[in-house]
Amino acid sequence: MDKISRSDVGRRWKDFDAFVFIGAMGICVRTIAPYVEDKHEDPAVVCIDSMGRNAIAVLSGHIGGANDLAREVAAATGAREVITTQSDNAGLWALDTLAVRFGWAVIDAQQLNGCIFAFTACQPTALLLAVRDEGTDYLERTLPPHVTVVNSIDEVSADRYRLLIVVSPFAIDEPAGVRVLHYIPGVMTVGFGLAHRPADYTEIYDQMNKAVVAAGLLPNVRQYCTIDVKADEPFVGELQRRDETVTFFTAGQLAEVDVPNPSATVEKHVGTPSVCEAAAILGSNHGKLVITKIKGKTWTAAVAIDRCYLREGHIEIVGAGPGDPDLVSVRGRKMLERADLILYAGSLVPKALTECHKPGAVVRSSADMTLEEQCTLMKEHYNKGHFIVRLHTGDPCIFGAIQEQMAFFDQNHMQYHITPGISSFLAAAAELRSQFTIPERCQTIILTRGEGRTPMPEKEQLHLLAKSQSTMCIFLSASIVDDVQRELLMEYPGDTPVAACYHLTWPDQKICRGKLKDLAKMVHDNHLTLTTMLVVGEAIDNRHGFSELYSKHFTHLFRQGADEPGSLALPAEES
Repeated sequence: MDKISRSDVGRRWKDFDAFVFIGAMGICVRTIAPYVEDKHEDPAVVCIDSMGRNAIAVLSGHIGGANDLAREVAAATGAREVITTQSDNAGLWALDTLAVRFGWAVIDAQQLNGCIFAFTACQPTALLLAVRDEGTDYLERTLPPHVTVVNSIDEVSADRYRLLIVVSPFAIDEPAGVRVLHYIPGVMTVGFGLAHRPADYTEIYDQMNKAVVAAGLLPNVRQYCTIDVKADEPFVGELQRRDETVTFFTAGQLAEVDVPNPSATVEKHVGTPSVCEAAAILGSNHGKLVITKIKGKTWTAAVAIDRCYLREGHIEIVGAGPGDPDLVSVRGRKMLERADLILYAGSLVPKALTECHKPGAVVRSSADMTLEEQCTLMKEHYNKGHFIVRLHTGDPCIFGAIQEQMAFFDQNHMQYHITPGISSFLAAAAELRSQFTIPERCQTIILTRGEGRTPMPEKEQLHLLAKSQSTMCIFLSASIVDDVQRELLMEYPGDTPVAACYHLTWPDQKICRGKLKDLAKMVHDNHLTLTTMLVVGEAIDNRHGFSELYSKHFTHLFRQGADEPGSLALPAEES
C-alpha cells in the first residue's frame, strides 16, 4: 500500500484501484470532488474517521469495490462499516456487480442503470433462470419479495412486470414494455476443428461467435477444446492471447465419443471420426450438445454444456453429519436450501436438519418407505427437472446404504453427486475429548461393525482386526454387544478403555465410559440401542505420547510467533 499526500491525489487518481483516507469526511470529499467522473472508472474511496470508529464507503461502492473494502478495513481495525448504497441497506442484489462476482457477461450494459432503478424501487420483477450455477443459487436463496421466479418468457408481460432479469446462455425474445437485464453465464464449451494453418486465423474467433449467435446462443465461453495435434496452430495462440482456456484431447480420447455427425474424412486425416463435436462433449464432462457441427470456411465448431449447469434433474446425496444441525457442512446446508425434494433417513437424521428448506419444497422421511418407493419418488421429481437431496446420516460413504440407490441412478442415467459429511466416529473423538491416534502407540483407526444379520468377510472378523491394538470404532453393533466383547477380549486386555456413545451430538446424547471387560453390561444396563458407536482402545482419554511437531528439533518456517502452538514446522533437515 502506497502512502501519498492530499496534494498528490489528483495526480495519482488513475494510478490506484482504491484510496483510503484517515480523517474528517469533509476533507475527503473536498479532496476527491474535482476528479470524480464515472462509477465504472473511478477508484474506490473509503474514509476512516480520525478516531478509527467508522470505515465509510465514500465512492464507487459496488463496481469499484468500496463497500467490500470498507468491510475489510472495518474488520481489520475494529471500526464500524458504514455502507450507504440503496441495495445493501435494503437487502437487495447489487445488479451492477453480479456479472463480475459470478463470471457472467451482460447484454446491453447501457441499460443497466434503468434496470437498477426499477429493481431498487421494488417494482415487480420477473426472474428467468435457464441454468444452475453459484450465481443462480445465490439469487434463489436470497429472493426479494418483489421478485417472482418464472419458468418461461411467456409468463412475462408489461401488465404484470416492470423488469425481467434473465440468467441464460440462450437468446430470448424480449417482451414489449418490460426492461430486460440479461446475464450470460460462462457455461459454454466450444469444440473446434481447423484446417491446417488457415491464413484467416485472426478472423475465426469472430466468425465462430457470429455462427453461435445465429444458432441461438450468446457467447460467454468457459473453455475451447480441440485435438492435441492442433496445439501449435496460430488460432490456438490467438485464443490464448485473449486469455481463453484451451483444452486438448488425443485422437484416441475423441474417437471413443459417440457423435451425431462423424466424418470418414476427418478420421482419415487425424485418426478420429470427430473433432469439434467430440471435443465439446468431452470438455463438458459428457454434457449436452446444444449446437451440433457448424462449418466455416477453414473451421468447424460445436457447443456443449456440462449437465451440472442445466436445469435438469439432479440428485445430491448429502451427509447430514452425526445429528446436530450445526454440524452439517456449509455445502450440505446450501444443497438443503436449494432442494425441491428432501428425502431424509428419518430414523437416523433429525428432522431439524431439514427446516432450512425453501418454500414449496417437498420434505419426506424415508423411514416408512421401501427402497423401491424411495427410488420411484426421486425419479418422479428428477423427471420434472427438480433438484433432489437424499439426506443420509454421518458421512453417506461409511455404512450409508447408498450403493443400491447409486445402482438405480446409474441404470436410469440419472445425474448425481455426493456431498461428504462428518462421520459419527469423528463426533465420538470430539465428545470424548480424545485424539484417536497416539504417537508411537496407536497410529491406526479401524472403522468396522460386528457380525449380525450381515455376515462379515472372513478376514475382517473382529478378533482378527483387534490384533493390531488400534483404536477401533464399531458401528451398528450395540444389539450384539456380547459377541463384540467376546471377540475383542481375544486380543485386547480386559482393562482397555471403552466408550459407548449413544445419539452423538443429539439433544439426548449419552456417553458411557468403562473397561472392555464391562462393555456388554454397560450397554445393557443403560439400555443403549442401535444408534450407538462403540469405541475401544488406549487412545480414549490418553494424555501420554506427544507429537514431535512442537519439539525443539523442528525448525519453524514462520520465525515470527514460531513458539506458538500451531505454527507451521518442518524437521530441521527438511527446512
